[in-house]
Amino acid sequence: MQFVIPLPKDNEPLFRRVYRGLREAILRGAFVPGEKLPSTRDLAEQLGVSRTVSLMAYEQLLAEGFATGRAGSGTYASTAVVNHLQDASRRSPKIPLSQFGAAAAAAGRKLHLPSRAPRPRAYDFAFGVSDLETFPFQAWRRILQRCARKTRVAELDYASASGSPALRHAVCMHLRRARAVACDPEQVVIVNGSQQALDLIGRVLLDRGDAVVIEDPCYQGTREVLRVAGARLYPGAVDDEGLNPALLPKRARIAFVTPSHQFPTGAILPLARRLALIEWAQRAGALIVEDDYDGEFFYRGQPIESLQGLDRNGRVIYVGTFSRTVFSALRIGYLIAPKDLVATFTAAKWLCDRHTAVLEQETLAEFISSGLYERYLRRVRRRNAKRRQALLEAVDRHLGDRVKVSGSDAGAHVVLWPKRRISEKQVVANALKRGVLIYGLAPYHLGKSSRPGLLLGYSRLSEREIAEGIRRLAEIL
Repeated sequence: MQFVIPLPKDNEPLFRRVYRGLREAILRGAFVPGEKLPSTRDLAEQLGVSRTVSLMAYEQLLAEGFATGRAGSGTYASTAVVNHLQDASRRSPKIPLSQFGAAAAAAGRKLHLPSRAPRPRAYDFAFGVSDLETFPFQAWRRILQRCARKTRVAELDYASASGSPALRHAVCMHLRRARAVACDPEQVVIVNGSQQALDLIGRVLLDRGDAVVIEDPCYQGTREVLRVAGARLYPGAVDDEGLNPALLPKRARIAFVTPSHQFPTGAILPLARRLALIEWAQRAGALIVEDDYDGEFFYRGQPIESLQGLDRNGRVIYVGTFSRTVFSALRIGYLIAPKDLVATFTAAKWLCDRHTAVLEQETLAEFISSGLYERYLRRVRRRNAKRRQALLEAVDRHLGDRVKVSGSDAGAHVVLWPKRRISEKQVVANALKRGVLIYGLAPYHLGKSSRPGLLLGYSRLSEREIAEGIRRLAEIL
């Protein structure tokens, strides 16, 4: 056990200085009550003193009750010592924060996250999570082990900030086929989830006071990144077809949108509005950030081509993540940047954390290029389609025309819009008492919500659980 004891240079005998160091360590919790202390031989060797000095220090600890001895076992920190006495006398100084620090602290207090919500006994309509039951973890482990075995020592040094070449190529090829994204592997920057991509965009492209268009309601992660960056937020009202480009300001720095499945309402931006939004960006001299967090799931016809694929002027930055399809703990996402911005985003990524974990990148690259990822996505789409159908049938059976449903054509969540006035907070609380966890829309509005709504995810519930959860919810509504 490596142990550091400050030995002040004063006139006190050496064993007393060692004793005081050990006593202070026990009091401040370096040794928890009942934990074994270093042997006298080890302590003497580490401190560069004689063993006699260590023995005398331990004898003093034992005599005063800070330690107890066990024959043939050693010396242990006393369980009778209240090790927080010294901590109680300490006072933390008031440390001033930077503008960023203060804004980040305020954002942390406001965020409403499903992961922080209390877990009910059953029927959790959580959203923003992947289907862990369907994911092929055995295949993933085999690929991970194979990548670990074949990795050379030289490859365990610092890697490229832009990401593994194999993963950048795999992501590029997948997006070309599945999302009609027009890109080369060199335009792909691998990041730690889409949240880091949004943060990098804010740092690289925004100055305090810049005007930014954001959907209302919107994803909290985007909203708080922009607030921390000091941007002036221009709320873009969302209707049944998503953001309306005709209502946008003449000038703005960036517009952040979720066109494939607007978060949280689930509206899908039609082709005409997509083209109009790109035209607006050209006129306004603005960039568009396309957050395609849920674009892999579409249940009617063919998905509409991505904004990035429709853009011909290099004004769209495309952001995606594997948190919704693989699993959230992987923390791998990507941004597709216009070629002129790739080097800048790579440098900003390097300043943040050098690079994303290499072994996981190589594993994900093989998972995609082998075809396992697309086969897995097909299974998830089929399962989600059944869950979606079960939810819609249960809503129709138990709630009828008391609610309107939006967002059911894509993604893995829907919104129920009650047709009579309700209290979101009260309905959520009453549902929890019945063992059902649902989520109100109020936290996702920029200002005070004028239209109550209930957000329900379905990616981790069985058809039977969905039906029973909706039945219980109907009793409350």
